[in-house]
Amino acid sequence: MKKICGIFLTALIFFVSNTTSAARTKILFIPHDDRPVSCYQTAEIVKETGAEIIMPPIELLGLSGSNEHPDQLWKWFEENAKSARAAVIASDSLLYGGLIPSRKHEFSQEKISAWVENFKNIREQNPEMKLYVFASLMRTPMQGTKGDIEEPEYYAEYGANIHQYTALLDKQEISRLNNEEKNYFNYLENSIPQNVLNDWMNRRAKNFSATKKMVDFTSAGIIDYLIVGRDDNAPLCQTHKENRELLNYAAKNNLPKEKFQSLAGIDEFNLLLLTRAINEIRGKIPAVNVQFNKGVGGKTIPAFSDEPIKVSIEDEIIIAGGQAVKNPKDADFVLLVNTDINGETLWSHNQPPSDKNFVPNLIPTNSTNNFVELVEKNLKNGYKIGIADINYCNGSDNALMKILHDKNLLFKFQSYAGWNTATNSTGFALSTGILAKYMMNDSKNKLLVRRYLDDWAYQANIRSIVGNELFYMPRGVIAYYQFDGEREYVERRETELMQSFAAENLPPYRYLRGLKITNPWNRMFECHIEFGSNE
Repeated sequence: MKKICGIFLTALIFFVSNTTSAARTKILFIPHDDRPVSCYQTAEIVKETGAEIIMPPIELLGLSGSNEHPDQLWKWFEENAKSARAAVIASDSLLYGGLIPSRKHEFSQEKISAWVENFKNIREQNPEMKLYVFASLMRTPMQGTKGDIEEPEYYAEYGANIHQYTALLDKQEISRLNNEEKNYFNYLENSIPQNVLNDWMNRRAKNFSATKKMVDFTSAGIIDYLIVGRDDNAPLCQTHKENRELLNYAAKNNLPKEKFQSLAGIDEFNLLLLTRAINEIRGKIPAVNVQFNKGVGGKTIPAFSDEPIKVSIEDEIIIAGGQAVKNPKDADFVLLVNTDINGETLWSHNQPPSDKNFVPNLIPTNSTNNFVELVEKNLKNGYKIGIADINYCNGSDNALMKILHDKNLLFKFQSYAGWNTATNSTGFALSTGILAKYMMNDSKNKLLVRRYLDDWAYQANIRSIVGNELFYMPRGVIAYYQFDGEREYVERRETELMQSFAAENLPPYRYLRGLKITNPWNRMFECHIEFGSNE
């Protein structure tokens, strides 16, 4: 009886403490779009800590990026800032209507500059509110895809040449082009219509000018913390070229990493900055230890990045308001990073639809077994650990997850992430793991369930299975990137597969009854997981 009372008292103290903290922790949050992981799932994690998070109407965060959205968002921001302790803001939403619209908008330089100046007005009206902002340098995809909604239509035809052309522009500034490269550069320049190149470069120039202005505001103290992300980046490309110029510009402003950072990634910045806001409000600086799988480990340069993952994680710890420590005994949280032994990014479940049946790779490699040993060693030592599963591009390592499941380890962690790019996963696992100490155990487990459903079930399996089924439909591969009548079939099939996966691999939590999957962006790339109502 005493034991039961003790447990109840502990839970009550935790609830009262969190409720009291929530009253003091009102945070405004404007994400860069309404994709589930960027929007709902990020907000869900923060709410589980007891913080109050306020978001604008969802219709202002949609894919379309209406011309009226920036003005409406600024109005909402101004009205709600008065009662907030902190604000985490995606400048892409306030300046262009969202991340995707930032790559296709037609706003003038004058209009964008006027919107940027609003940050100064917000600061003058709310001098006590912490203002955390994240922006993006426009990405430079290696190629375009017909039907892809994320780039201008012409990128499907000219994207590969644009990427290679800017890669040589970048290299030309760093070193020198040999004769063969000079000839190829001239060929590429002539192969891209001038109006296409002008449109692409002019939009980048407008966005880059706005980013430099935000650096000025950070130097002046108008913005408390600024992150600039490099989404879908490469060691040589226009994005890398612009980042070099931006870093030089920031250096002239003497901006330290505690005020400004530019790093690979973008989608994870929502949660990293929200984590920083909570840590600063609570007066905490969590100690984080990072451990990599054997082999290339932290020196791995993942796909869609231009820097070693060790460097990215070190920066992410700073953004989250934490401090890196070498000894796990000194850490509040230990992040374990599942990398390929050779430093490669594997792609087997991130392929376009085909006529082949998808078969998950469940055979563990030496790399897989090494990582499981690392997990078990840290758990045996009593450390609070999280897993960043970046062995594969966009999805969990199926062989690893099977072993963790069979060993009954799935709910021994503080956090897990294996979705999208490597930095997305490391940032998400890091932030959730840091914040887990403010959560009840049931809340932490529910967040793990969502990641297992999204990253393991959907991204590593269901997306490929259903994608290959679309291959046999009239529109074939194009339907994978943009539905046109296929959505009803896709969502029904995904829901069937997800419910089966949950029944086979997860505990029978009540909220898994009536589990449903939808695709709010009308494509296969992401899904929204709706838990049942019996919670």
